[in-house]
Amino acid sequence: MKPAAFDYHSPATIDEAVQLLSELGDDAKIIAGGQSLMPMLNLRLAAFDHLVDLRRIGDLRGIEVRDDSVWIGAGTTHTAIGRSAQIRSNVPLLAEATPLIGHFQIRNRGTIGGSIAHADAAAEYPAVTLALDAEFDAISPRGVRRIAATDFFKGLWGTELAEDEILTGVIVPIRSGRTGYAIEEFARRSGDFAIAGAAVSVRLDADSRVEHCAIALFGLASSVVRVQTVEQSVIGLRADDIEPDGIGVDALASLSSIPADLHGSADYRKRVGSLMVARAWRRAVEGAINDQH
Repeated sequence: MKPAAFDYHSPATIDEAVQLLSELGDDAKIIAGGQSLMPMLNLRLAAFDHLVDLRRIGDLRGIEVRDDSVWIGAGTTHTAIGRSAQIRSNVPLLAEATPLIGHFQIRNRGTIGGSIAHADAAAEYPAVTLALDAEFDAISPRGVRRIAATDFFKGLWGTELAEDEILTGVIVPIRSGRTGYAIEEFARRSGDFAIAGAAVSVRLDADSRVEHCAIALFGLASSVVRVQTVEQSVIGLRADDIEPDGIGVDALASLSSIPADLHGSADYRKRVGSLMVARAWRRAVEGAINDQH
């Protein structure tokens, strides 16, 4: 199938894009890499009178170290992120997650901003930004605002973004202290959406007690989600005293409901999800213990 007819717009600057969205209103939709939107349009699961393509806007691309954080332009492709030495050094969890996204053709076109704004519950980047306490910059005719990842994701394909807002950048804190990260997912085939996955960040003090941790789940609810009650329960405990399998069980038990579909029942996802959390927790703790950063 082919998409319903639409008018195509290709602004060269952020200001032009903001103006277009303001003028066109609800009839317009932003397209970045198009790796999520175009299949939906082709299948006629969605239709818009206007598409506003952001690919010509150079200010939306790039990776920069800014003080104690890394800024990533929303238009930066997955491939560029995966190849970045700055990302590997300062945001290793993002580097580890990138090869898990689809296939290389998708990574060559897809953008981090597109993935985050699309907010698929089974996507890696939304979960990683949650686990890293990232923030997002958005612009609209009302100005610029910054949104914490923990406030951004609002259920199935839902976000805090207003209809006339454009995601412009992702701000990720640079790791500090004895930190470790890991992401684990299970999919039927390489490149498929994850049936269950977990992204984990752990920081230990000098006595190997947990100072901070984040456990973000994907493919296991209507949106990516942090299991904050489980995170808080291990603060102050020695890493050696924490049983990874127990963390996995507790993390999945904290979910009010788990989706079921052709790829797996809720019970199946729960069991696989617990294992993904346990594996990610184990590797993240090992990384923190051995961290010489």
